[in-house]
Amino acid sequence: MVLSDTTAKDYEMRDPDVRLMLQVRDDNAAAFEELVLRYQSRLITVLEQLVHRREQAEDLAQEVFMRVFRARKTYQPGAKFSTWIFTIANNVASNALRSLARRRESAVPSKTSNSDAAMIPLDQMAKAASGLMPTRQLDELERAEMVREAIQSLNERQKMALLLSKFEGMSYLEIAETMQLSTQAVKSLLSRARYNLRMSLEPYMQEGAVPDGQQAGH
Repeated sequence: MVLSDTTAKDYEMRDPDVRLMLQVRDDNAAAFEELVLRYQSRLITVLEQLVHRREQAEDLAQEVFMRVFRARKTYQPGAKFSTWIFTIANNVASNALRSLARRRESAVPSKTSNSDAAMIPLDQMAKAASGLMPTRQLDELERAEMVREAIQSLNERQKMALLLSKFEGMSYLEIAETMQLSTQAVKSLLSRARYNLRMSLEPYMQEGAVPDGQQAGH
């Protein structure tokens, strides 16, 4: 699809990151470094939740930036820059996950100090997504571990939509553009993701946090 000059100019005027990318198109190395600074940690955070390994997430983030750089000469502003770069990240992650599946590697995240550091935002995200709050105080790592397992149980597309919504604050339309879906499909994905989270976490959200309907006095 060829965008009108008006549309491209509109994104250029509204999005400072688009303006930086246009400078990258003109071979401005400092502008590219600035985009890396702005997006590296954000990309790694999302990618780590998808591929489960910090080192691999860092490698994939570098691949995203390499793709951005290689595409610089043909870049035309057709969306917010964040939408464009996370579209690339979504494709890179999908390819990596398919490769992992072919090699039959374990999908269970390793319990390292790196993953512990990444779990706390997931705790906040799942509570926001499910609308449920524990009625008893759980140990922070215990609660984060339950949330991490609940989120990892989501399928790839549900997880990506949820991460973009809660970590990146993207709208339905922006997520749709990033994942190359309709807005209705995104709404459906997020609805199913929140429902699945709620079902996974419900036993721990009930009074006493005793699963399988065994709690007393309820």
